[in-house]
Amino acid sequence: MAREPQVLMFGWEFPPVISGGLGVACLGLCKALAPFAKLRMVIPKSVPNFSIPNIELVGLNSFTAEQLREMFRQDQWVDVSSLHYVAGGVHPYMRIGSDEFINEKFYEVFFEEVKPFDLDALYAGDVIRKVMEFARISVQYAMQQDFDVIHSHDWMTFLPGMILKQKTGKPLVLHVHSLEYDRAGEGSRNWVYELERRAMQLADRVIPVSRYTGSVCEKYYGIDPAKITPVHNGVEFVQRTVKKSPMKEKLVIFFGRITMQKGPEYFVEAARVVLAHHPDVKFVMAGSGDLYTPLIEKIADYRMGDKFYFTGFLNKKMLNELLAVADVYCMPSVSEPFGLSAVEAVQYGIPVIMSKTSGAGEVLNSALKIDFWDTHKMAQYIIACLDYPGIRHAVVDQANEDLKSITWENTAKKVMKVYEELLVNSF
Repeated sequence: MAREPQVLMFGWEFPPVISGGLGVACLGLCKALAPFAKLRMVIPKSVPNFSIPNIELVGLNSFTAEQLREMFRQDQWVDVSSLHYVAGGVHPYMRIGSDEFINEKFYEVFFEEVKPFDLDALYAGDVIRKVMEFARISVQYAMQQDFDVIHSHDWMTFLPGMILKQKTGKPLVLHVHSLEYDRAGEGSRNWVYELERRAMQLADRVIPVSRYTGSVCEKYYGIDPAKITPVHNGVEFVQRTVKKSPMKEKLVIFFGRITMQKGPEYFVEAARVVLAHHPDVKFVMAGSGDLYTPLIEKIADYRMGDKFYFTGFLNKKMLNELLAVADVYCMPSVSEPFGLSAVEAVQYGIPVIMSKTSGAGEVLNSALKIDFWDTHKMAQYIIACLDYPGIRHAVVDQANEDLKSITWENTAKKVMKVYEELLVNSF
């Protein structure tokens, strides 16, 4: 390639504003791509004085009313009236009954008076409207910039990618970290699913974070496998903290969103089996979600309340402190595109038990893999890791070998190859 490609990237989460799995992945990829590409990352919200070398961060919240008026001058207005169908399809909420709702919202957002982007929480309130507001301003901004390729991360940013692809003809890359299929199951056909499907059909290349997710794109979204290029996530090196556990009991942990997708109820059922053999083991469930209260009630019914700790959401520092004293980590996800938490646990020398429907299993050969519903098998693996040091050490030693190839540098090289293939005739 004669020069560095100019990449226009769209993200929804980005540290330090939010450091969920999507944000962590976007940050890791951007830092690793910076030496090879000229990167402009457009996000809903940036923090003043926060910068990353060789990356231009553009937070829509930073545009003043005057800057927006100039950006949206009549002679620079981007007409999107013919593109409303990208917001059509099936309604986003089961109680809203027709396409008209989404089309009406699209017109309302895209043709109302432009205002500074005011975002208090990314996932609270009317998220669909926020996604459309983000698209409207970011498209108008992007049309006044130079770029060679468009790169969008997950459904929240697919809409601006689609519009810019249709307006400019520039190649569109969609990075799939999670799908509506993962969150709602294979029967889901709501608005988000429809947006994901149409975006992937329009894209020049789809980058799922695992072969598992690539197979979901093909099987449940009907995407041509020729345009699917799986690229696994990397992980940043951490200095492992060694701490003495504050309790005498062994500690088995689960962390992540406490939702159907992550399979926390299977963790509870496995714990019940373990406790029948080892009544002195303690379990920690770190995170929050819609199953939080129902699972507390189930544990009370099982009379295991003194064996379980529910921590709620933990920030990175607190999570690292938990990992430093844990003995086993379980990730029984029903559908997990990658599962960065499993790699983070491996970095702390913890044996990992994960479901076969987890993308990280493709790079963690050491992990003990189960069907997510097989709670007895999960319990057997937990007991083996707690009772047999030889098994535990073998799993941990192999995991340290696996870690050597799980780097953001390797991820960035594969993404750069995608750019080069798409731009081969452009430079």
